[in-house]
Amino acid sequence: MNETTGGLKLILSYDVKGDAVQAYYRFMLGRYVPIMAEMGLEMSDAWHTAYGDQPNRLVAFIARDARVLRLVMESPQWTKMNEELTRYVEAFSYKVVPYREGFQF
Repeated sequence: MNETTGGLKLILSYDVKGDAVQAYYRFMLGRYVPIMAEMGLEMSDAWHTAYGDQPNRLVAFIARDARVLRLVMESPQWTKMNEELTRYVEAFSYKVVPYREGFQF
């Protein structure tokens, strides 16, 4: 996707719990990302904050249009996946912004 095609970026931010790092990776790579892809979201970014007072993870997905994103966020699967994610993370939040390439926070 390029910036001229519109679209939205869903940005998740959180801190991975220190005792859950391996389980977090298994969950994200084995379930969360594939399920979001099946629902129409494309993972675009994954960032780690090594230093500073920001969440230590930022993960972004792209939706080609608002309809796709709305369907995802209104689905029981979205709720279920995020409830499961909170087993491995804390301070979970998300926001939706207009898509542009590169880092967005």
